[in-house]
Amino acid sequence: MNTTPSYPSAQTQRQIETTRRVAVASLLGLIVLGLAWELWLAPLRPGGSWWAIKVIPLVIPLAGLLKNRMYTYRWVSLLVWLYFTESIIRATTESGLSMWLATGQTLLCLALFTVSALHVRIRLKAAGLEAVRADAAEHARLTGAAADPIPPKQP
Repeated sequence: MNTTPSYPSAQTQRQIETTRRVAVASLLGLIVLGLAWELWLAPLRPGGSWWAIKVIPLVIPLAGLLKNRMYTYRWVSLLVWLYFTESIIRATTESGLSMWLATGQTLLCLALFTVSALHVRIRLKAAGLEAVRADAAEHARLTGAAADPIPPKQP
């Protein structure tokens, strides 16, 4: 067995960095848009709305994305669907500026999901099967869950 660590190619490194940057930019865009929308641009109530607190869950994964943590990319790709759902509902039920802000939020959500999924795929492909197994084992150690409840068949 080869114990020499393999490093991703320069092209793979660029892809990883690009997807990280777009994910962070999309997340920051969602945070800024959410705050501006609910506090100044088109709040539900004049003078601002408590709906601005909806951005708090978006702040949590920011540190993980900046630190390039694989687990954060995985769960942020699930979290973003809550904001996508809100934006679709508001884009189809509201008019004027709120409709356009909701459309912008929809596009940011789609961008964040796409680049998060792509980032995970690129990193897993570059890491190989052994890294995937190590990642599953580490997750199992941290959570107490089974690393692989159905072991793979041996060839």
